[in-house]
Amino acid sequence: MKRTWTIIGVKDVPLSFTWYQKLFGQPVKTPAHSYFGQLVDSDGTVLLCLHEWGAYEHPTLTRPEPGTGNGLILFFRVDDFGAALRRARALVPQFAEEPHVNPNTRTKEFSLRDPDGYYVMISALSREELAATANQRPTKRRHPTKARARVQKLATKRPRPRG
Repeated sequence: MKRTWTIIGVKDVPLSFTWYQKLFGQPVKTPAHSYFGQLVDSDGTVLLCLHEWGAYEHPTLTRPEPGTGNGLILFFRVDDFGAALRRARALVPQFAEEPHVNPNTRTKEFSLRDPDGYYVMISALSREELAATANQRPTKRRHPTKARARVQKLATKRPRPRG
């Protein structure tokens, strides 16, 4: 298995879509449909799917029951913890759990509730994970863009003799 796609039932897909984009620091755009949207990371990884309650009669998404989200924690690991904390403070008046260091993982984390009452946990990557992530990210020097490659090719091309 490579990835999971977490799908949650929400009352208002566009509202929740915008809320999560702000939380994740993503550019604002609209979901593909009024009843379904996928929040996607810059590398194409699906972070979260939002599905309108009752749309298309999926058995577990027909209607919200009292205690929506009971037994569910949406747990996200981020590489920009400080920025995520600032974005989260702008979204909600109060956190479910203030920022602290988890004694088990020894990473910073905090939690808040989304517009539908789901419990959202934001956790920092460990130093080792941050280092590994930094090593995986392409740099301009290692991976030139197509445009840069064309410019480089033109710069190294020998002029044709005239005649």
